Amino acid sequence: MAKVVVIGGGYGGITVAGGLDDVADVTLVEQKDQFVHHAAALRAAVDSVWGHTVFMPYSRLLDRGKVVHGTCMRVDGRTVYVAGHDPIEADFLVLATGTTYPFPAKHMVSQASVAKARLDQTRDNLARAKRVMLVGAGTVGVEFAGELTSTYPDMKIIMVDKEPYILGTPGYLDSLRETITAQLEDRGIDLVLGSPLAYMPPTDVGMLSTFQVETLAGVPVEADMWFLCYGAQTSSGYLHGSYSQVMHANGTVMVDEHLRVKDMENVYAVGDITDVPESKRADAARAHARVVIANIRDQLSGRPPSTTYAPGKEWVILPLGPDGGASQLVDPDGTTRIVGSEETAEIKGTDLMVTMIRGQLHLP
Repeated sequence: MAKVVVIGGGYGGITVAGGLDDVADVTLVEQKDQFVHHAAALRAAVDSVWGHTVFMPYSRLLDRGKVVHGTCMRVDGRTVYVAGHDPIEADFLVLATGTTYPFPAKHMVSQASVAKARLDQTRDNLARAKRVMLVGAGTVGVEFAGELTSTYPDMKIIMVDKEPYILGTPGYLDSLRETITAQLEDRGIDLVLGSPLAYMPPTDVGMLSTFQVETLAGVPVEADMWFLCYGAQTSSGYLHGSYSQVMHANGTVMVDEHLRVKDMENVYAVGDITDVPESKRADAARAHARVVIANIRDQLSGRPPSTTYAPGKEWVILPLGPDGGASQLVDPDGTTRIVGSEETAEIKGTDLMVTMIRGQLHLP
């Protein structure tokens, strides 16, 4: 039976591993001891119940395959070297290690117990803070502002961004920005836009310690806590070596329309690690995974890969807490439309897609 090794147990990785478990000998390599549902991580930063909900075991994901918990140190061709483990040889290799991102949007520690302890301390600090600064007014900053104001309505939130408007990434409609901006202002959030910070605070993110900074334009900001809400970095350092020639300077990996890694036989990539020109989203990683599953199944049956992937129009579901927010959706005919708080809450705001992810991990 063909050996498939998937490096990375995030949204794309678990989809590939689970989707090939019935036809191949699957090994999933993942550093963390539990799956982290990062789409709900910002709510976990303000709600103790969610602080446990976002962590889920891998124990029921695979019926026949196995999960190897350990750090991938390097890959030579299709040989995978994991710390504390014998080298793992693969007939098919899938790269799915995604990106890192500042706390609390993502947790990069290996042990769920350590991540939960940091969340507990953060919530204790937030309960005593009066003013919180968020550096970055993109999707993460906006969503975190919504969670904070929903849980701590008396807290003052200051959002700072170098762009003159929120959601500065290209692809979002002005009407989405206007709708979200109005909701943020209705919640009393101060938007300090159009100039970056002249310097960062002297304290670590999530720590309770009053500070004052200012923007390059000279606008002073005083707060008790702060969080960095930008700065995704591709997690591909383990590929430097035999894969250097297929990597961009930003760490992403070159893939073709079948999501095969350029010039690498039987090697695929999914999710944030790819150079597919689209925003980095969990749903995109799962869509990539479905393409890779179909193509590896083709190859296992003696056929060439037949399924291709092409990015579509940008869309985003952007809740502001359980009952606020707006979304930019794309209809089947390609039409882009904006929906408000009620429909956004129905899509993501209340459940944050936990039920779907637990189902994918075969958890009750």
